[in-house]
Amino acid sequence: MDERLEAGIHWIGRAIEVVGIAIIVVGATLALAFFIRRLLVRRDKERAIGDFRSDLGRSILLGLEFLVAADIVNTVAIEPTLDSLAVLAGIVLIRTFLSFSLEVEIEGRWPWQRGAEPRGN
Repeated sequence: MDERLEAGIHWIGRAIEVVGIAIIVVGATLALAFFIRRLLVRRDKERAIGDFRSDLGRSILLGLEFLVAADIVNTVAIEPTLDSLAVLAGIVLIRTFLSFSLEVEIEGRWPWQRGAEPRGN
C-alpha cells in the first residue's frame, strides 16, 4: 500500500477515535450538568439519578460505536493480518457486550425487544 494512503487512513482512524472519546467526555459532562440542574430545579433525587444514568449511558454507547468504527478502520485498512483480525474480533465482542449491557441498563429491555414494555413501568 502507498505510504501516503496508509498514513491518511491511519489519521482517519485516529480522528474517528478522537470523535468517539470527545462524545463520551462531552456527553458525560453534559449528563452531569443536567443532573445537577435537575436536582436543583425538581429536587426529585430518584428521577434525577435515573435520568443521569440514562444520559450517561447513551453518550457512552454512541462513543463506543465510534471507537469500534475506528478499530475496524485501523485493523482492516492498515494491517489486515490474522493476529490483528483476532484482536479486532475480541475488541468488538467486548464492546458489543458493553453496548448490550448499557442498553439493558438504560432501556430495561434487550435491544431486539423494542416494542416490549420496559421493566418497571
